[in-house]
Amino acid sequence: MKSMISSNTRSGSGEMMPFGRNSEFNHLMNYFWNYFDTTGSVSEGSSITEIEPHLQIVETKSAVNITAELPGIEEKDLDLQISPDGYLSVCGEKKNIVESKDKDAYFSEISYGTFKRTVPLPWDLDYDHVTAAYKNGVLNVSIPKLPAEKQKFKKIAINAGADVAQENMQN
Repeated sequence: MKSMISSNTRSGSGEMMPFGRNSEFNHLMNYFWNYFDTTGSVSEGSSITEIEPHLQIVETKSAVNITAELPGIEEKDLDLQISPDGYLSVCGEKKNIVESKDKDAYFSEISYGTFKRTVPLPWDLDYDHVTAAYKNGVLNVSIPKLPAEKQKFKKIAINAGADVAQENMQN
């Protein structure tokens, strides 16, 4: 099953960043597919948000940077892939064992779960030069933009007179 990210994600600057069409539909599908992808492995009583990593996606002039919060997960339990059609998948397993021994009492709790978060990358990116680093439960992925993507934006001059814009709208 393929999961999708909602079409609105906050960037570090507080702006909303579009990620696709029909944002509410994509958000619903992301929840639906991730729920069924993890239902078999999430311990009873836990919710999907406890295991699904939170992502931050920031676009700069030269790259797209993805940060994922993965506390309590070891690097060896992570899998990071980019598909040929431009989807980034972060997969992994979380294992947690709590054990407490006192003189007259013993407590043990084990929780285990897998997750998969797939994000569409709607930019022309250089997938051959992706870098990733993992430290203290935070995964940072940087994907450089291709030269064609860097040239897509054009500065638009704003004229002080509103008459020019009104004329163009009427024509």
